[in-house]
Amino acid sequence: MDKRLEMGSLAPDFALPDSTGETVRLSDFADQRVIVYFYPAALTPGCTTQAVDFSAALAELNGAGVKVLGISPDTPAKLAKFVAQESLGFPLLADPDKNVIQAYGAWGTRKLYGKEVTGVLRSTFVVDVDAHGKGTIALAQYNVKATGHVERLRRELGV
Repeated sequence: MDKRLEMGSLAPDFALPDSTGETVRLSDFADQRVIVYFYPAALTPGCTTQAVDFSAALAELNGAGVKVLGISPDTPAKLAKFVAQESLGFPLLADPDKNVIQAYGAWGTRKLYGKEVTGVLRSTFVVDVDAHGKGTIALAQYNVKATGHVERLRRELGV
């Protein structure tokens, strides 16, 4: 397990391709609050639940000035299929090298159906990005459950 980020930590910047191949950087969201969430794999049941819940909450989140970015080790092509299939309204970013996933401490060992597996730890971060594009962690949650997570997060953020 890499180091874990906590409130007040500097958010690792990134430049990753989205489902259309466009590069998205954390610094693109200067003067904004961004939810950056990490999930194991597009088009799987838990990850679909979480993405659909974020998409359903998008109007309220965006209305409160909060953007959403999802990051997984999938390819842009697989992400494009996921976005189209589920009509997702926010960017999904590809991190096949897992460099950003590891920088956020979202890679490690977890239990899956009773077995220990190494992979993406479903994790969510609320990042406050300043005018210069530098992000600070406002909230860090590791090993979250897919079901009900977005609703709990909205309550915590008052959205």
